[in-house]
Amino acid sequence: MPEPTPAGTVSSNRGVMIVLAYLWILALVPLLVEKDDKEVQWHAKHGIVLMVAEIAFWIVFNIVFSLVPFGCAVIALGPFVALGFLAVHVVAIMKGLNGQRLVIPGLSEYASKF
Repeated sequence: MPEPTPAGTVSSNRGVMIVLAYLWILALVPLLVEKDDKEVQWHAKHGIVLMVAEIAFWIVFNIVFSLVPFGCAVIALGPFVALGFLAVHVVAIMKGLNGQRLVIPGLSEYASKF
């Protein structure tokens, strides 16, 4: 169930900022520029947490499968995992543009902490 949009100042370029919030390092732009728009801030923080989680996943993925015999065969799963991450970004952008939030269990709590 989507969370309601909190009250606050609405940015005139909210749509662009929400899209930027889920484009990895570009999430810093709405985080630093739109300090008064609480919804944009939430999406920017969520996008940064998602980016850090992806980086951590890829580091662990590459380390684990470089140590495992036949790890090269398992690395072939990488593009499919990357497509999964891309799908999460697209869904988050679409929900954000529609005034909703994509809450990812385990990750979204971190976005609310900072």
